[in-house]
Amino acid sequence: MAATQETPILSVRNLRQHFKSGFGKNKMVVRAVDDVSFDIYKGEVFGLVGESGCGKTTTGRSVIKLYEPTDGEVYFMGERISAGVQSIKDQIKLERKQAAAKIKELSQQKSAASDSEKSVIDEKIQAIELERDAIIKDLKMDIPKRKADTTKNNKELMKRMQMIFQDPIASLNPRMTVKEIIAEGLRIAGEKSDKVIIERVNSVLETVGLLPEHASRYPHEFSGGQRQRIGIARALVVNPEFIIADEPISALDVSIQAQVINLLNDLRQEFGITIMFIAHDLSVVKYFSDRIGVMYYGKLVELADKDELFKNPLHPYTKSLLSAVPLPDPQYEKGRKRIKYDPSIHDYSQHLPELHEIKPGHFIYANDAEVEQYKKEIK
Repeated sequence: MAATQETPILSVRNLRQHFKSGFGKNKMVVRAVDDVSFDIYKGEVFGLVGESGCGKTTTGRSVIKLYEPTDGEVYFMGERISAGVQSIKDQIKLERKQAAAKIKELSQQKSAASDSEKSVIDEKIQAIELERDAIIKDLKMDIPKRKADTTKNNKELMKRMQMIFQDPIASLNPRMTVKEIIAEGLRIAGEKSDKVIIERVNSVLETVGLLPEHASRYPHEFSGGQRQRIGIARALVVNPEFIIADEPISALDVSIQAQVINLLNDLRQEFGITIMFIAHDLSVVKYFSDRIGVMYYGKLVELADKDELFKNPLHPYTKSLLSAVPLPDPQYEKGRKRIKYDPSIHDYSQHLPELHEIKPGHFIYANDAEVEQYKKEIK
């Protein structure tokens, strides 16, 4: 899903994450992430933006296996690490339904047929049943493979992927010292030497701008920015190649936000870490990211290089988001007009939308008619 031909470090294919809520007649399904696909390449920062509740965090949590996906597949370092089974179950139901409809039609014909014709119809019904059973058998064989990939605990592979959580205080155990919090990942990975653990913890604390003596303190003794640095240190201590940063600056003051962003930038350049950066502040995402994906109600509606996205925003929701970005220019702000997004402008009654590559590296969620219209808007 990108113009480059290199192998992606992370591939997400048709990811769906649905949650059931309510009981009885009030039972409903929340489609938090609905058919999302993208690739992330080594060394880049992939920004994922959208308003609160659009599915950004759920996407990140599903990628790192905190949630078991409803459907779709996630590949990390070329290996499938999780896969949902809902599409297979739906296909099995469809095969049974289609076969039942054909058998019903033939059975109706049989009642008015001659004896010789009845024999032919019975053979047709038997053939339909055999074909149905063979297809369903093949489909069912794939379900345990997908579940095995999802539940498999490959420590060596998964320690190369880490996550920085949004709330720096809620994600740190208040009963553990900073040393214990950071060292936990090392111990899970199999490190038993206390000397090695202390050296690694002290080293990573210095890397994120803290001091070794901070290791004996508890999370409540630090400021918000310092706690976020502890979260970053915890992610870095196992030397990951890929980090999911889930709105790591949203709870911080503006000056502290700049410090954390610059820290992540330095770490990216020094260690070559690939980052999936989840945020809703487009100005920060533009500064920090290489490519940007825009999410709306669980859907990835646009994906492009950051310069291309800001130059040629095509989806109406992307235009709405960009119109809300303030600039430090009083004259511009005086005349800035907000663009309101109305989902009802899309008519998908005849042709359903999908993600189209409208130009190399620029993807948009649209049906064929909208694609033709968007092509006329490209500068």
